[in-house]
Amino acid sequence: MGASSGEQRGAVVSDAVTPVGGPSSVGAVVRVVVRRAEYHDPVTLMEASEAARSVAGVAHVAVGMAEPLNLRILGLRHGYEVEADGLGGDDVVIALRAVDEAAADEALAVVERWLAERGAARRVVDVGPFVFAGGEAVERLRFRVAEAGALPAGLAARAEAIARANDEAVARMQEARQLLVGVATAADVLPGMGPRTFLHAGPPIEWADMSGPLRGAIIGAALLEGVADDPDDAVRRAQAGEFEFAPGHERGALGPMVGVISPSMPVWVVENDTHGNQAHCTFSDALAGFRFGAYGPEVIEHLRWLREVLAPVVRSALELLPAPLDIRAISAQAVQMGDEVHNRNRAGTVEVFRALAPAFMGVDAPGTDVSEVARHIATNDYFYLNLSMASGKATADAASGVEDSTIVTTIARNGTEVGVRMSGTGKRWFTAPSGTIRGLYFPGYGGEDANPDMGDSTITETIGLGGFAMAGAPAISHVAGVSAEDALRATLSMYEITWAESTNYRIPALGFRGTPVGIDCRKVVSTGIVPVVNTGIAHSQPGVGVIGGGIVRLPQRPFAAALEAIAGAG
Repeated sequence: MGASSGEQRGAVVSDAVTPVGGPSSVGAVVRVVVRRAEYHDPVTLMEASEAARSVAGVAHVAVGMAEPLNLRILGLRHGYEVEADGLGGDDVVIALRAVDEAAADEALAVVERWLAERGAARRVVDVGPFVFAGGEAVERLRFRVAEAGALPAGLAARAEAIARANDEAVARMQEARQLLVGVATAADVLPGMGPRTFLHAGPPIEWADMSGPLRGAIIGAALLEGVADDPDDAVRRAQAGEFEFAPGHERGALGPMVGVISPSMPVWVVENDTHGNQAHCTFSDALAGFRFGAYGPEVIEHLRWLREVLAPVVRSALELLPAPLDIRAISAQAVQMGDEVHNRNRAGTVEVFRALAPAFMGVDAPGTDVSEVARHIATNDYFYLNLSMASGKATADAASGVEDSTIVTTIARNGTEVGVRMSGTGKRWFTAPSGTIRGLYFPGYGGEDANPDMGDSTITETIGLGGFAMAGAPAISHVAGVSAEDALRATLSMYEITWAESTNYRIPALGFRGTPVGIDCRKVVSTGIVPVVNTGIAHSQPGVGVIGGGIVRLPQRPFAAALEAIAGAG
């Protein structure tokens, strides 16, 4: 049980344990090794895992830092016994299954050699255009995905009208002031929410075409609402057409990843104080489970807790505040503190917690409930994401319906298709197949496990946040698997396809330059540069959940189709 670097801790040789998510459990020999105080970047650890998986006789390999989510995945999903006491974020856990001792020894040796050789070799070799002496070539994230295209005939003659319309659409985005005005039940504030209505992320889709994680979340929501007896019953009812499915975006709401909203779920109510429109988003489930398609008993229990404990406490706290929370101001501050409020939300979460904490003291609820809610927020790095999404929708919706405008107002993915909506074409969807994510995977997973791109959270990119603000959030590299320099290049590239610079969200690293805002479909087509999106990765099978994060290149086709539609209407 030694604590020194490279020493085994609790090495186990036993019969295989069947983990959640299954087949990786095959193998008679199990090894769990901890290397103390030996930090490695996530890319190195993922590559070490992949190298060890190529060893003959190895059934499964998972290598990761001993962070809470990684330890949870290693234990609950992969079935490894890891003694978490005393472990921290600077300790490496190596876990594997093999058919015999020889294969296990070889796989472990491969991982350790990789960490020793590749980990030590990782160093900064260039910054922007400057390459240090002796530096090798560095693979860079590319943003141009297609050749520069020709714009539809007729748009050039309408350039002045389009420019005026784009000025108007982006001005509405700039002027929008988003306030958190309350918490409500979805059925009470969203139109057409019957007892068997399930909203989802992205453009319209039916059960037969749904991805595994979206189906998993529908199953979970049906169990939560009591309209199915068990997962198999939920599937039968969905196949029989007993459930109504609709995009959340079409009902004034949205959600991260699968984006599923059912009638009894609590939602944030965010109002655009400038234009009077509202937007709604679910609460962050913290387990990284339901929003990624998990529906186990613990997931359903947590959803009930969100509905019956967290929502009432937060609602009461908001009512005790002297004024609604200014989400635009919080996001602006968070960007200056290192968030991009899509996949890095620590500063935003801290700011919301700081605003709510005094009000929690006055909430008329059991002390244990208030303590649990405070703990949930304080330990949930993604708590603010759902608020930033509702804020993004309240902003972008105000810019919709401006005749002649080529500014994007929605980018959303359902795990099968990505859909785009443009201001000048209103609520019409333009779609293409969802893309493959360039991923950074959690221990034990790889690209073969991943579902295609999904989620409504790309609403943040439409208003100049998320991938468009990555230059101010270098720590996003730990989620997206890119370098800090790639994050800078991403933001700089986005200025080439946007109409303006934000007057609200400014990046200190760029001299407080405003983030690029107002994606212009014409520029996407004419430059071949598509919006850069950082995102989470769900397992392709229902019921598993989150397996990583990364960068996705959106298809160009929806942007081109939107232009063709507006050109044809001119």
